[in-house]
Amino acid sequence: MNTVNEEVGVQHLVQAMQSGSLPRAQWTHAAHLVVGTWHVHTLGLSEALQAMPTLIRAYNVATGTANSDSSGYHETLTVAYLREIARQLSALSLPVELSTAVQTVLSSDLARSDWPLRYWSRERLGSVAARRSWIEPDLAPLPV
Repeated sequence: MNTVNEEVGVQHLVQAMQSGSLPRAQWTHAAHLVVGTWHVHTLGLSEALQAMPTLIRAYNVATGTANSDSSGYHETLTVAYLREIARQLSALSLPVELSTAVQTVLSSDLARSDWPLRYWSRERLGSVAARRSWIEPDLAPLPV
């Protein structure tokens, strides 16, 4: 697939997620990473950290998922993934095309759904506190 088609696919995914029209079954771990990468690449980390919580919460509501103490939006996971996406993108030669940014993230350890468990215990990551606000890792520090 060429760069233009890849970027159109990314834009379509982001727009469908933003509008709440993305089918819930397509909101996969990889889709989370692509949307997060788009936000960091396009807006920068600071703005991505502001935009993503609202976007994810709204998408959850649009697709019938409650944002509660046990489901929906998870602050610690969102912040951790966005920070790591930004760290990975900062290691690339600038300027970096969106397709390169997405491929970098999708081919990294972030694509493994167990990535956070290198840094947080299941108990800490599964806590209501971690879901509601940023909680520092308890197993190992995040990469800097």
